[in-house]
Amino acid sequence: MSDSPAGAGLLVRLVAALDAVALWSGRAVSWLLIPMVGSLVYEVGARYLFDAPTAWAYDMTYMLYGSFFMLGSAFTLMRKGHIRTDSFYGNWSVRTQGSVDAVCYLLLFFPAMIAFLVVGWDFFWASWVRQERMVTSPWMPIVWPFKLSIPVATALMLLQGVSEFIKSCVAARRGVWI
Repeated sequence: MSDSPAGAGLLVRLVAALDAVALWSGRAVSWLLIPMVGSLVYEVGARYLFDAPTAWAYDMTYMLYGSFFMLGSAFTLMRKGHIRTDSFYGNWSVRTQGSVDAVCYLLLFFPAMIAFLVVGWDFFWASWVRQERMVTSPWMPIVWPFKLSIPVATALMLLQGVSEFIKSCVAARRGVWI
């Protein structure tokens, strides 16, 4: 963007910084696959090779998977991996795509994410205060660390949403994606 106005460089740097947060968080969260797969392999081996199923492996697996799924959502948004209906969108000009995206971020994405952040924080906080445990499991793990992933994932999504909104506004105005 050599012919861009002076403020465009700042926008590009801001987008790069926000995208770097999503990239870093996606890479960090991807390491959760190791304990998740490890607990699955351990459970399968214990159950089928030694006829000694565990009480903890299933719980650990679905709690880690839920956290992995949610915490990776900002990375997925940055990589354009979320579901999108492209039957019309793909044929639109970059300016139209950017305009539609910007409006959708303002009217749909940000209000929903802010509501989810508030509700998710309350959900986590209640769990933290009560030191909630999973009573349906024999080993009764604490659950607040996994519930913390809700507001953290939502905050990451909001940050990435700001980046995507800026990209959409630039596309709507300049006709190019940054």
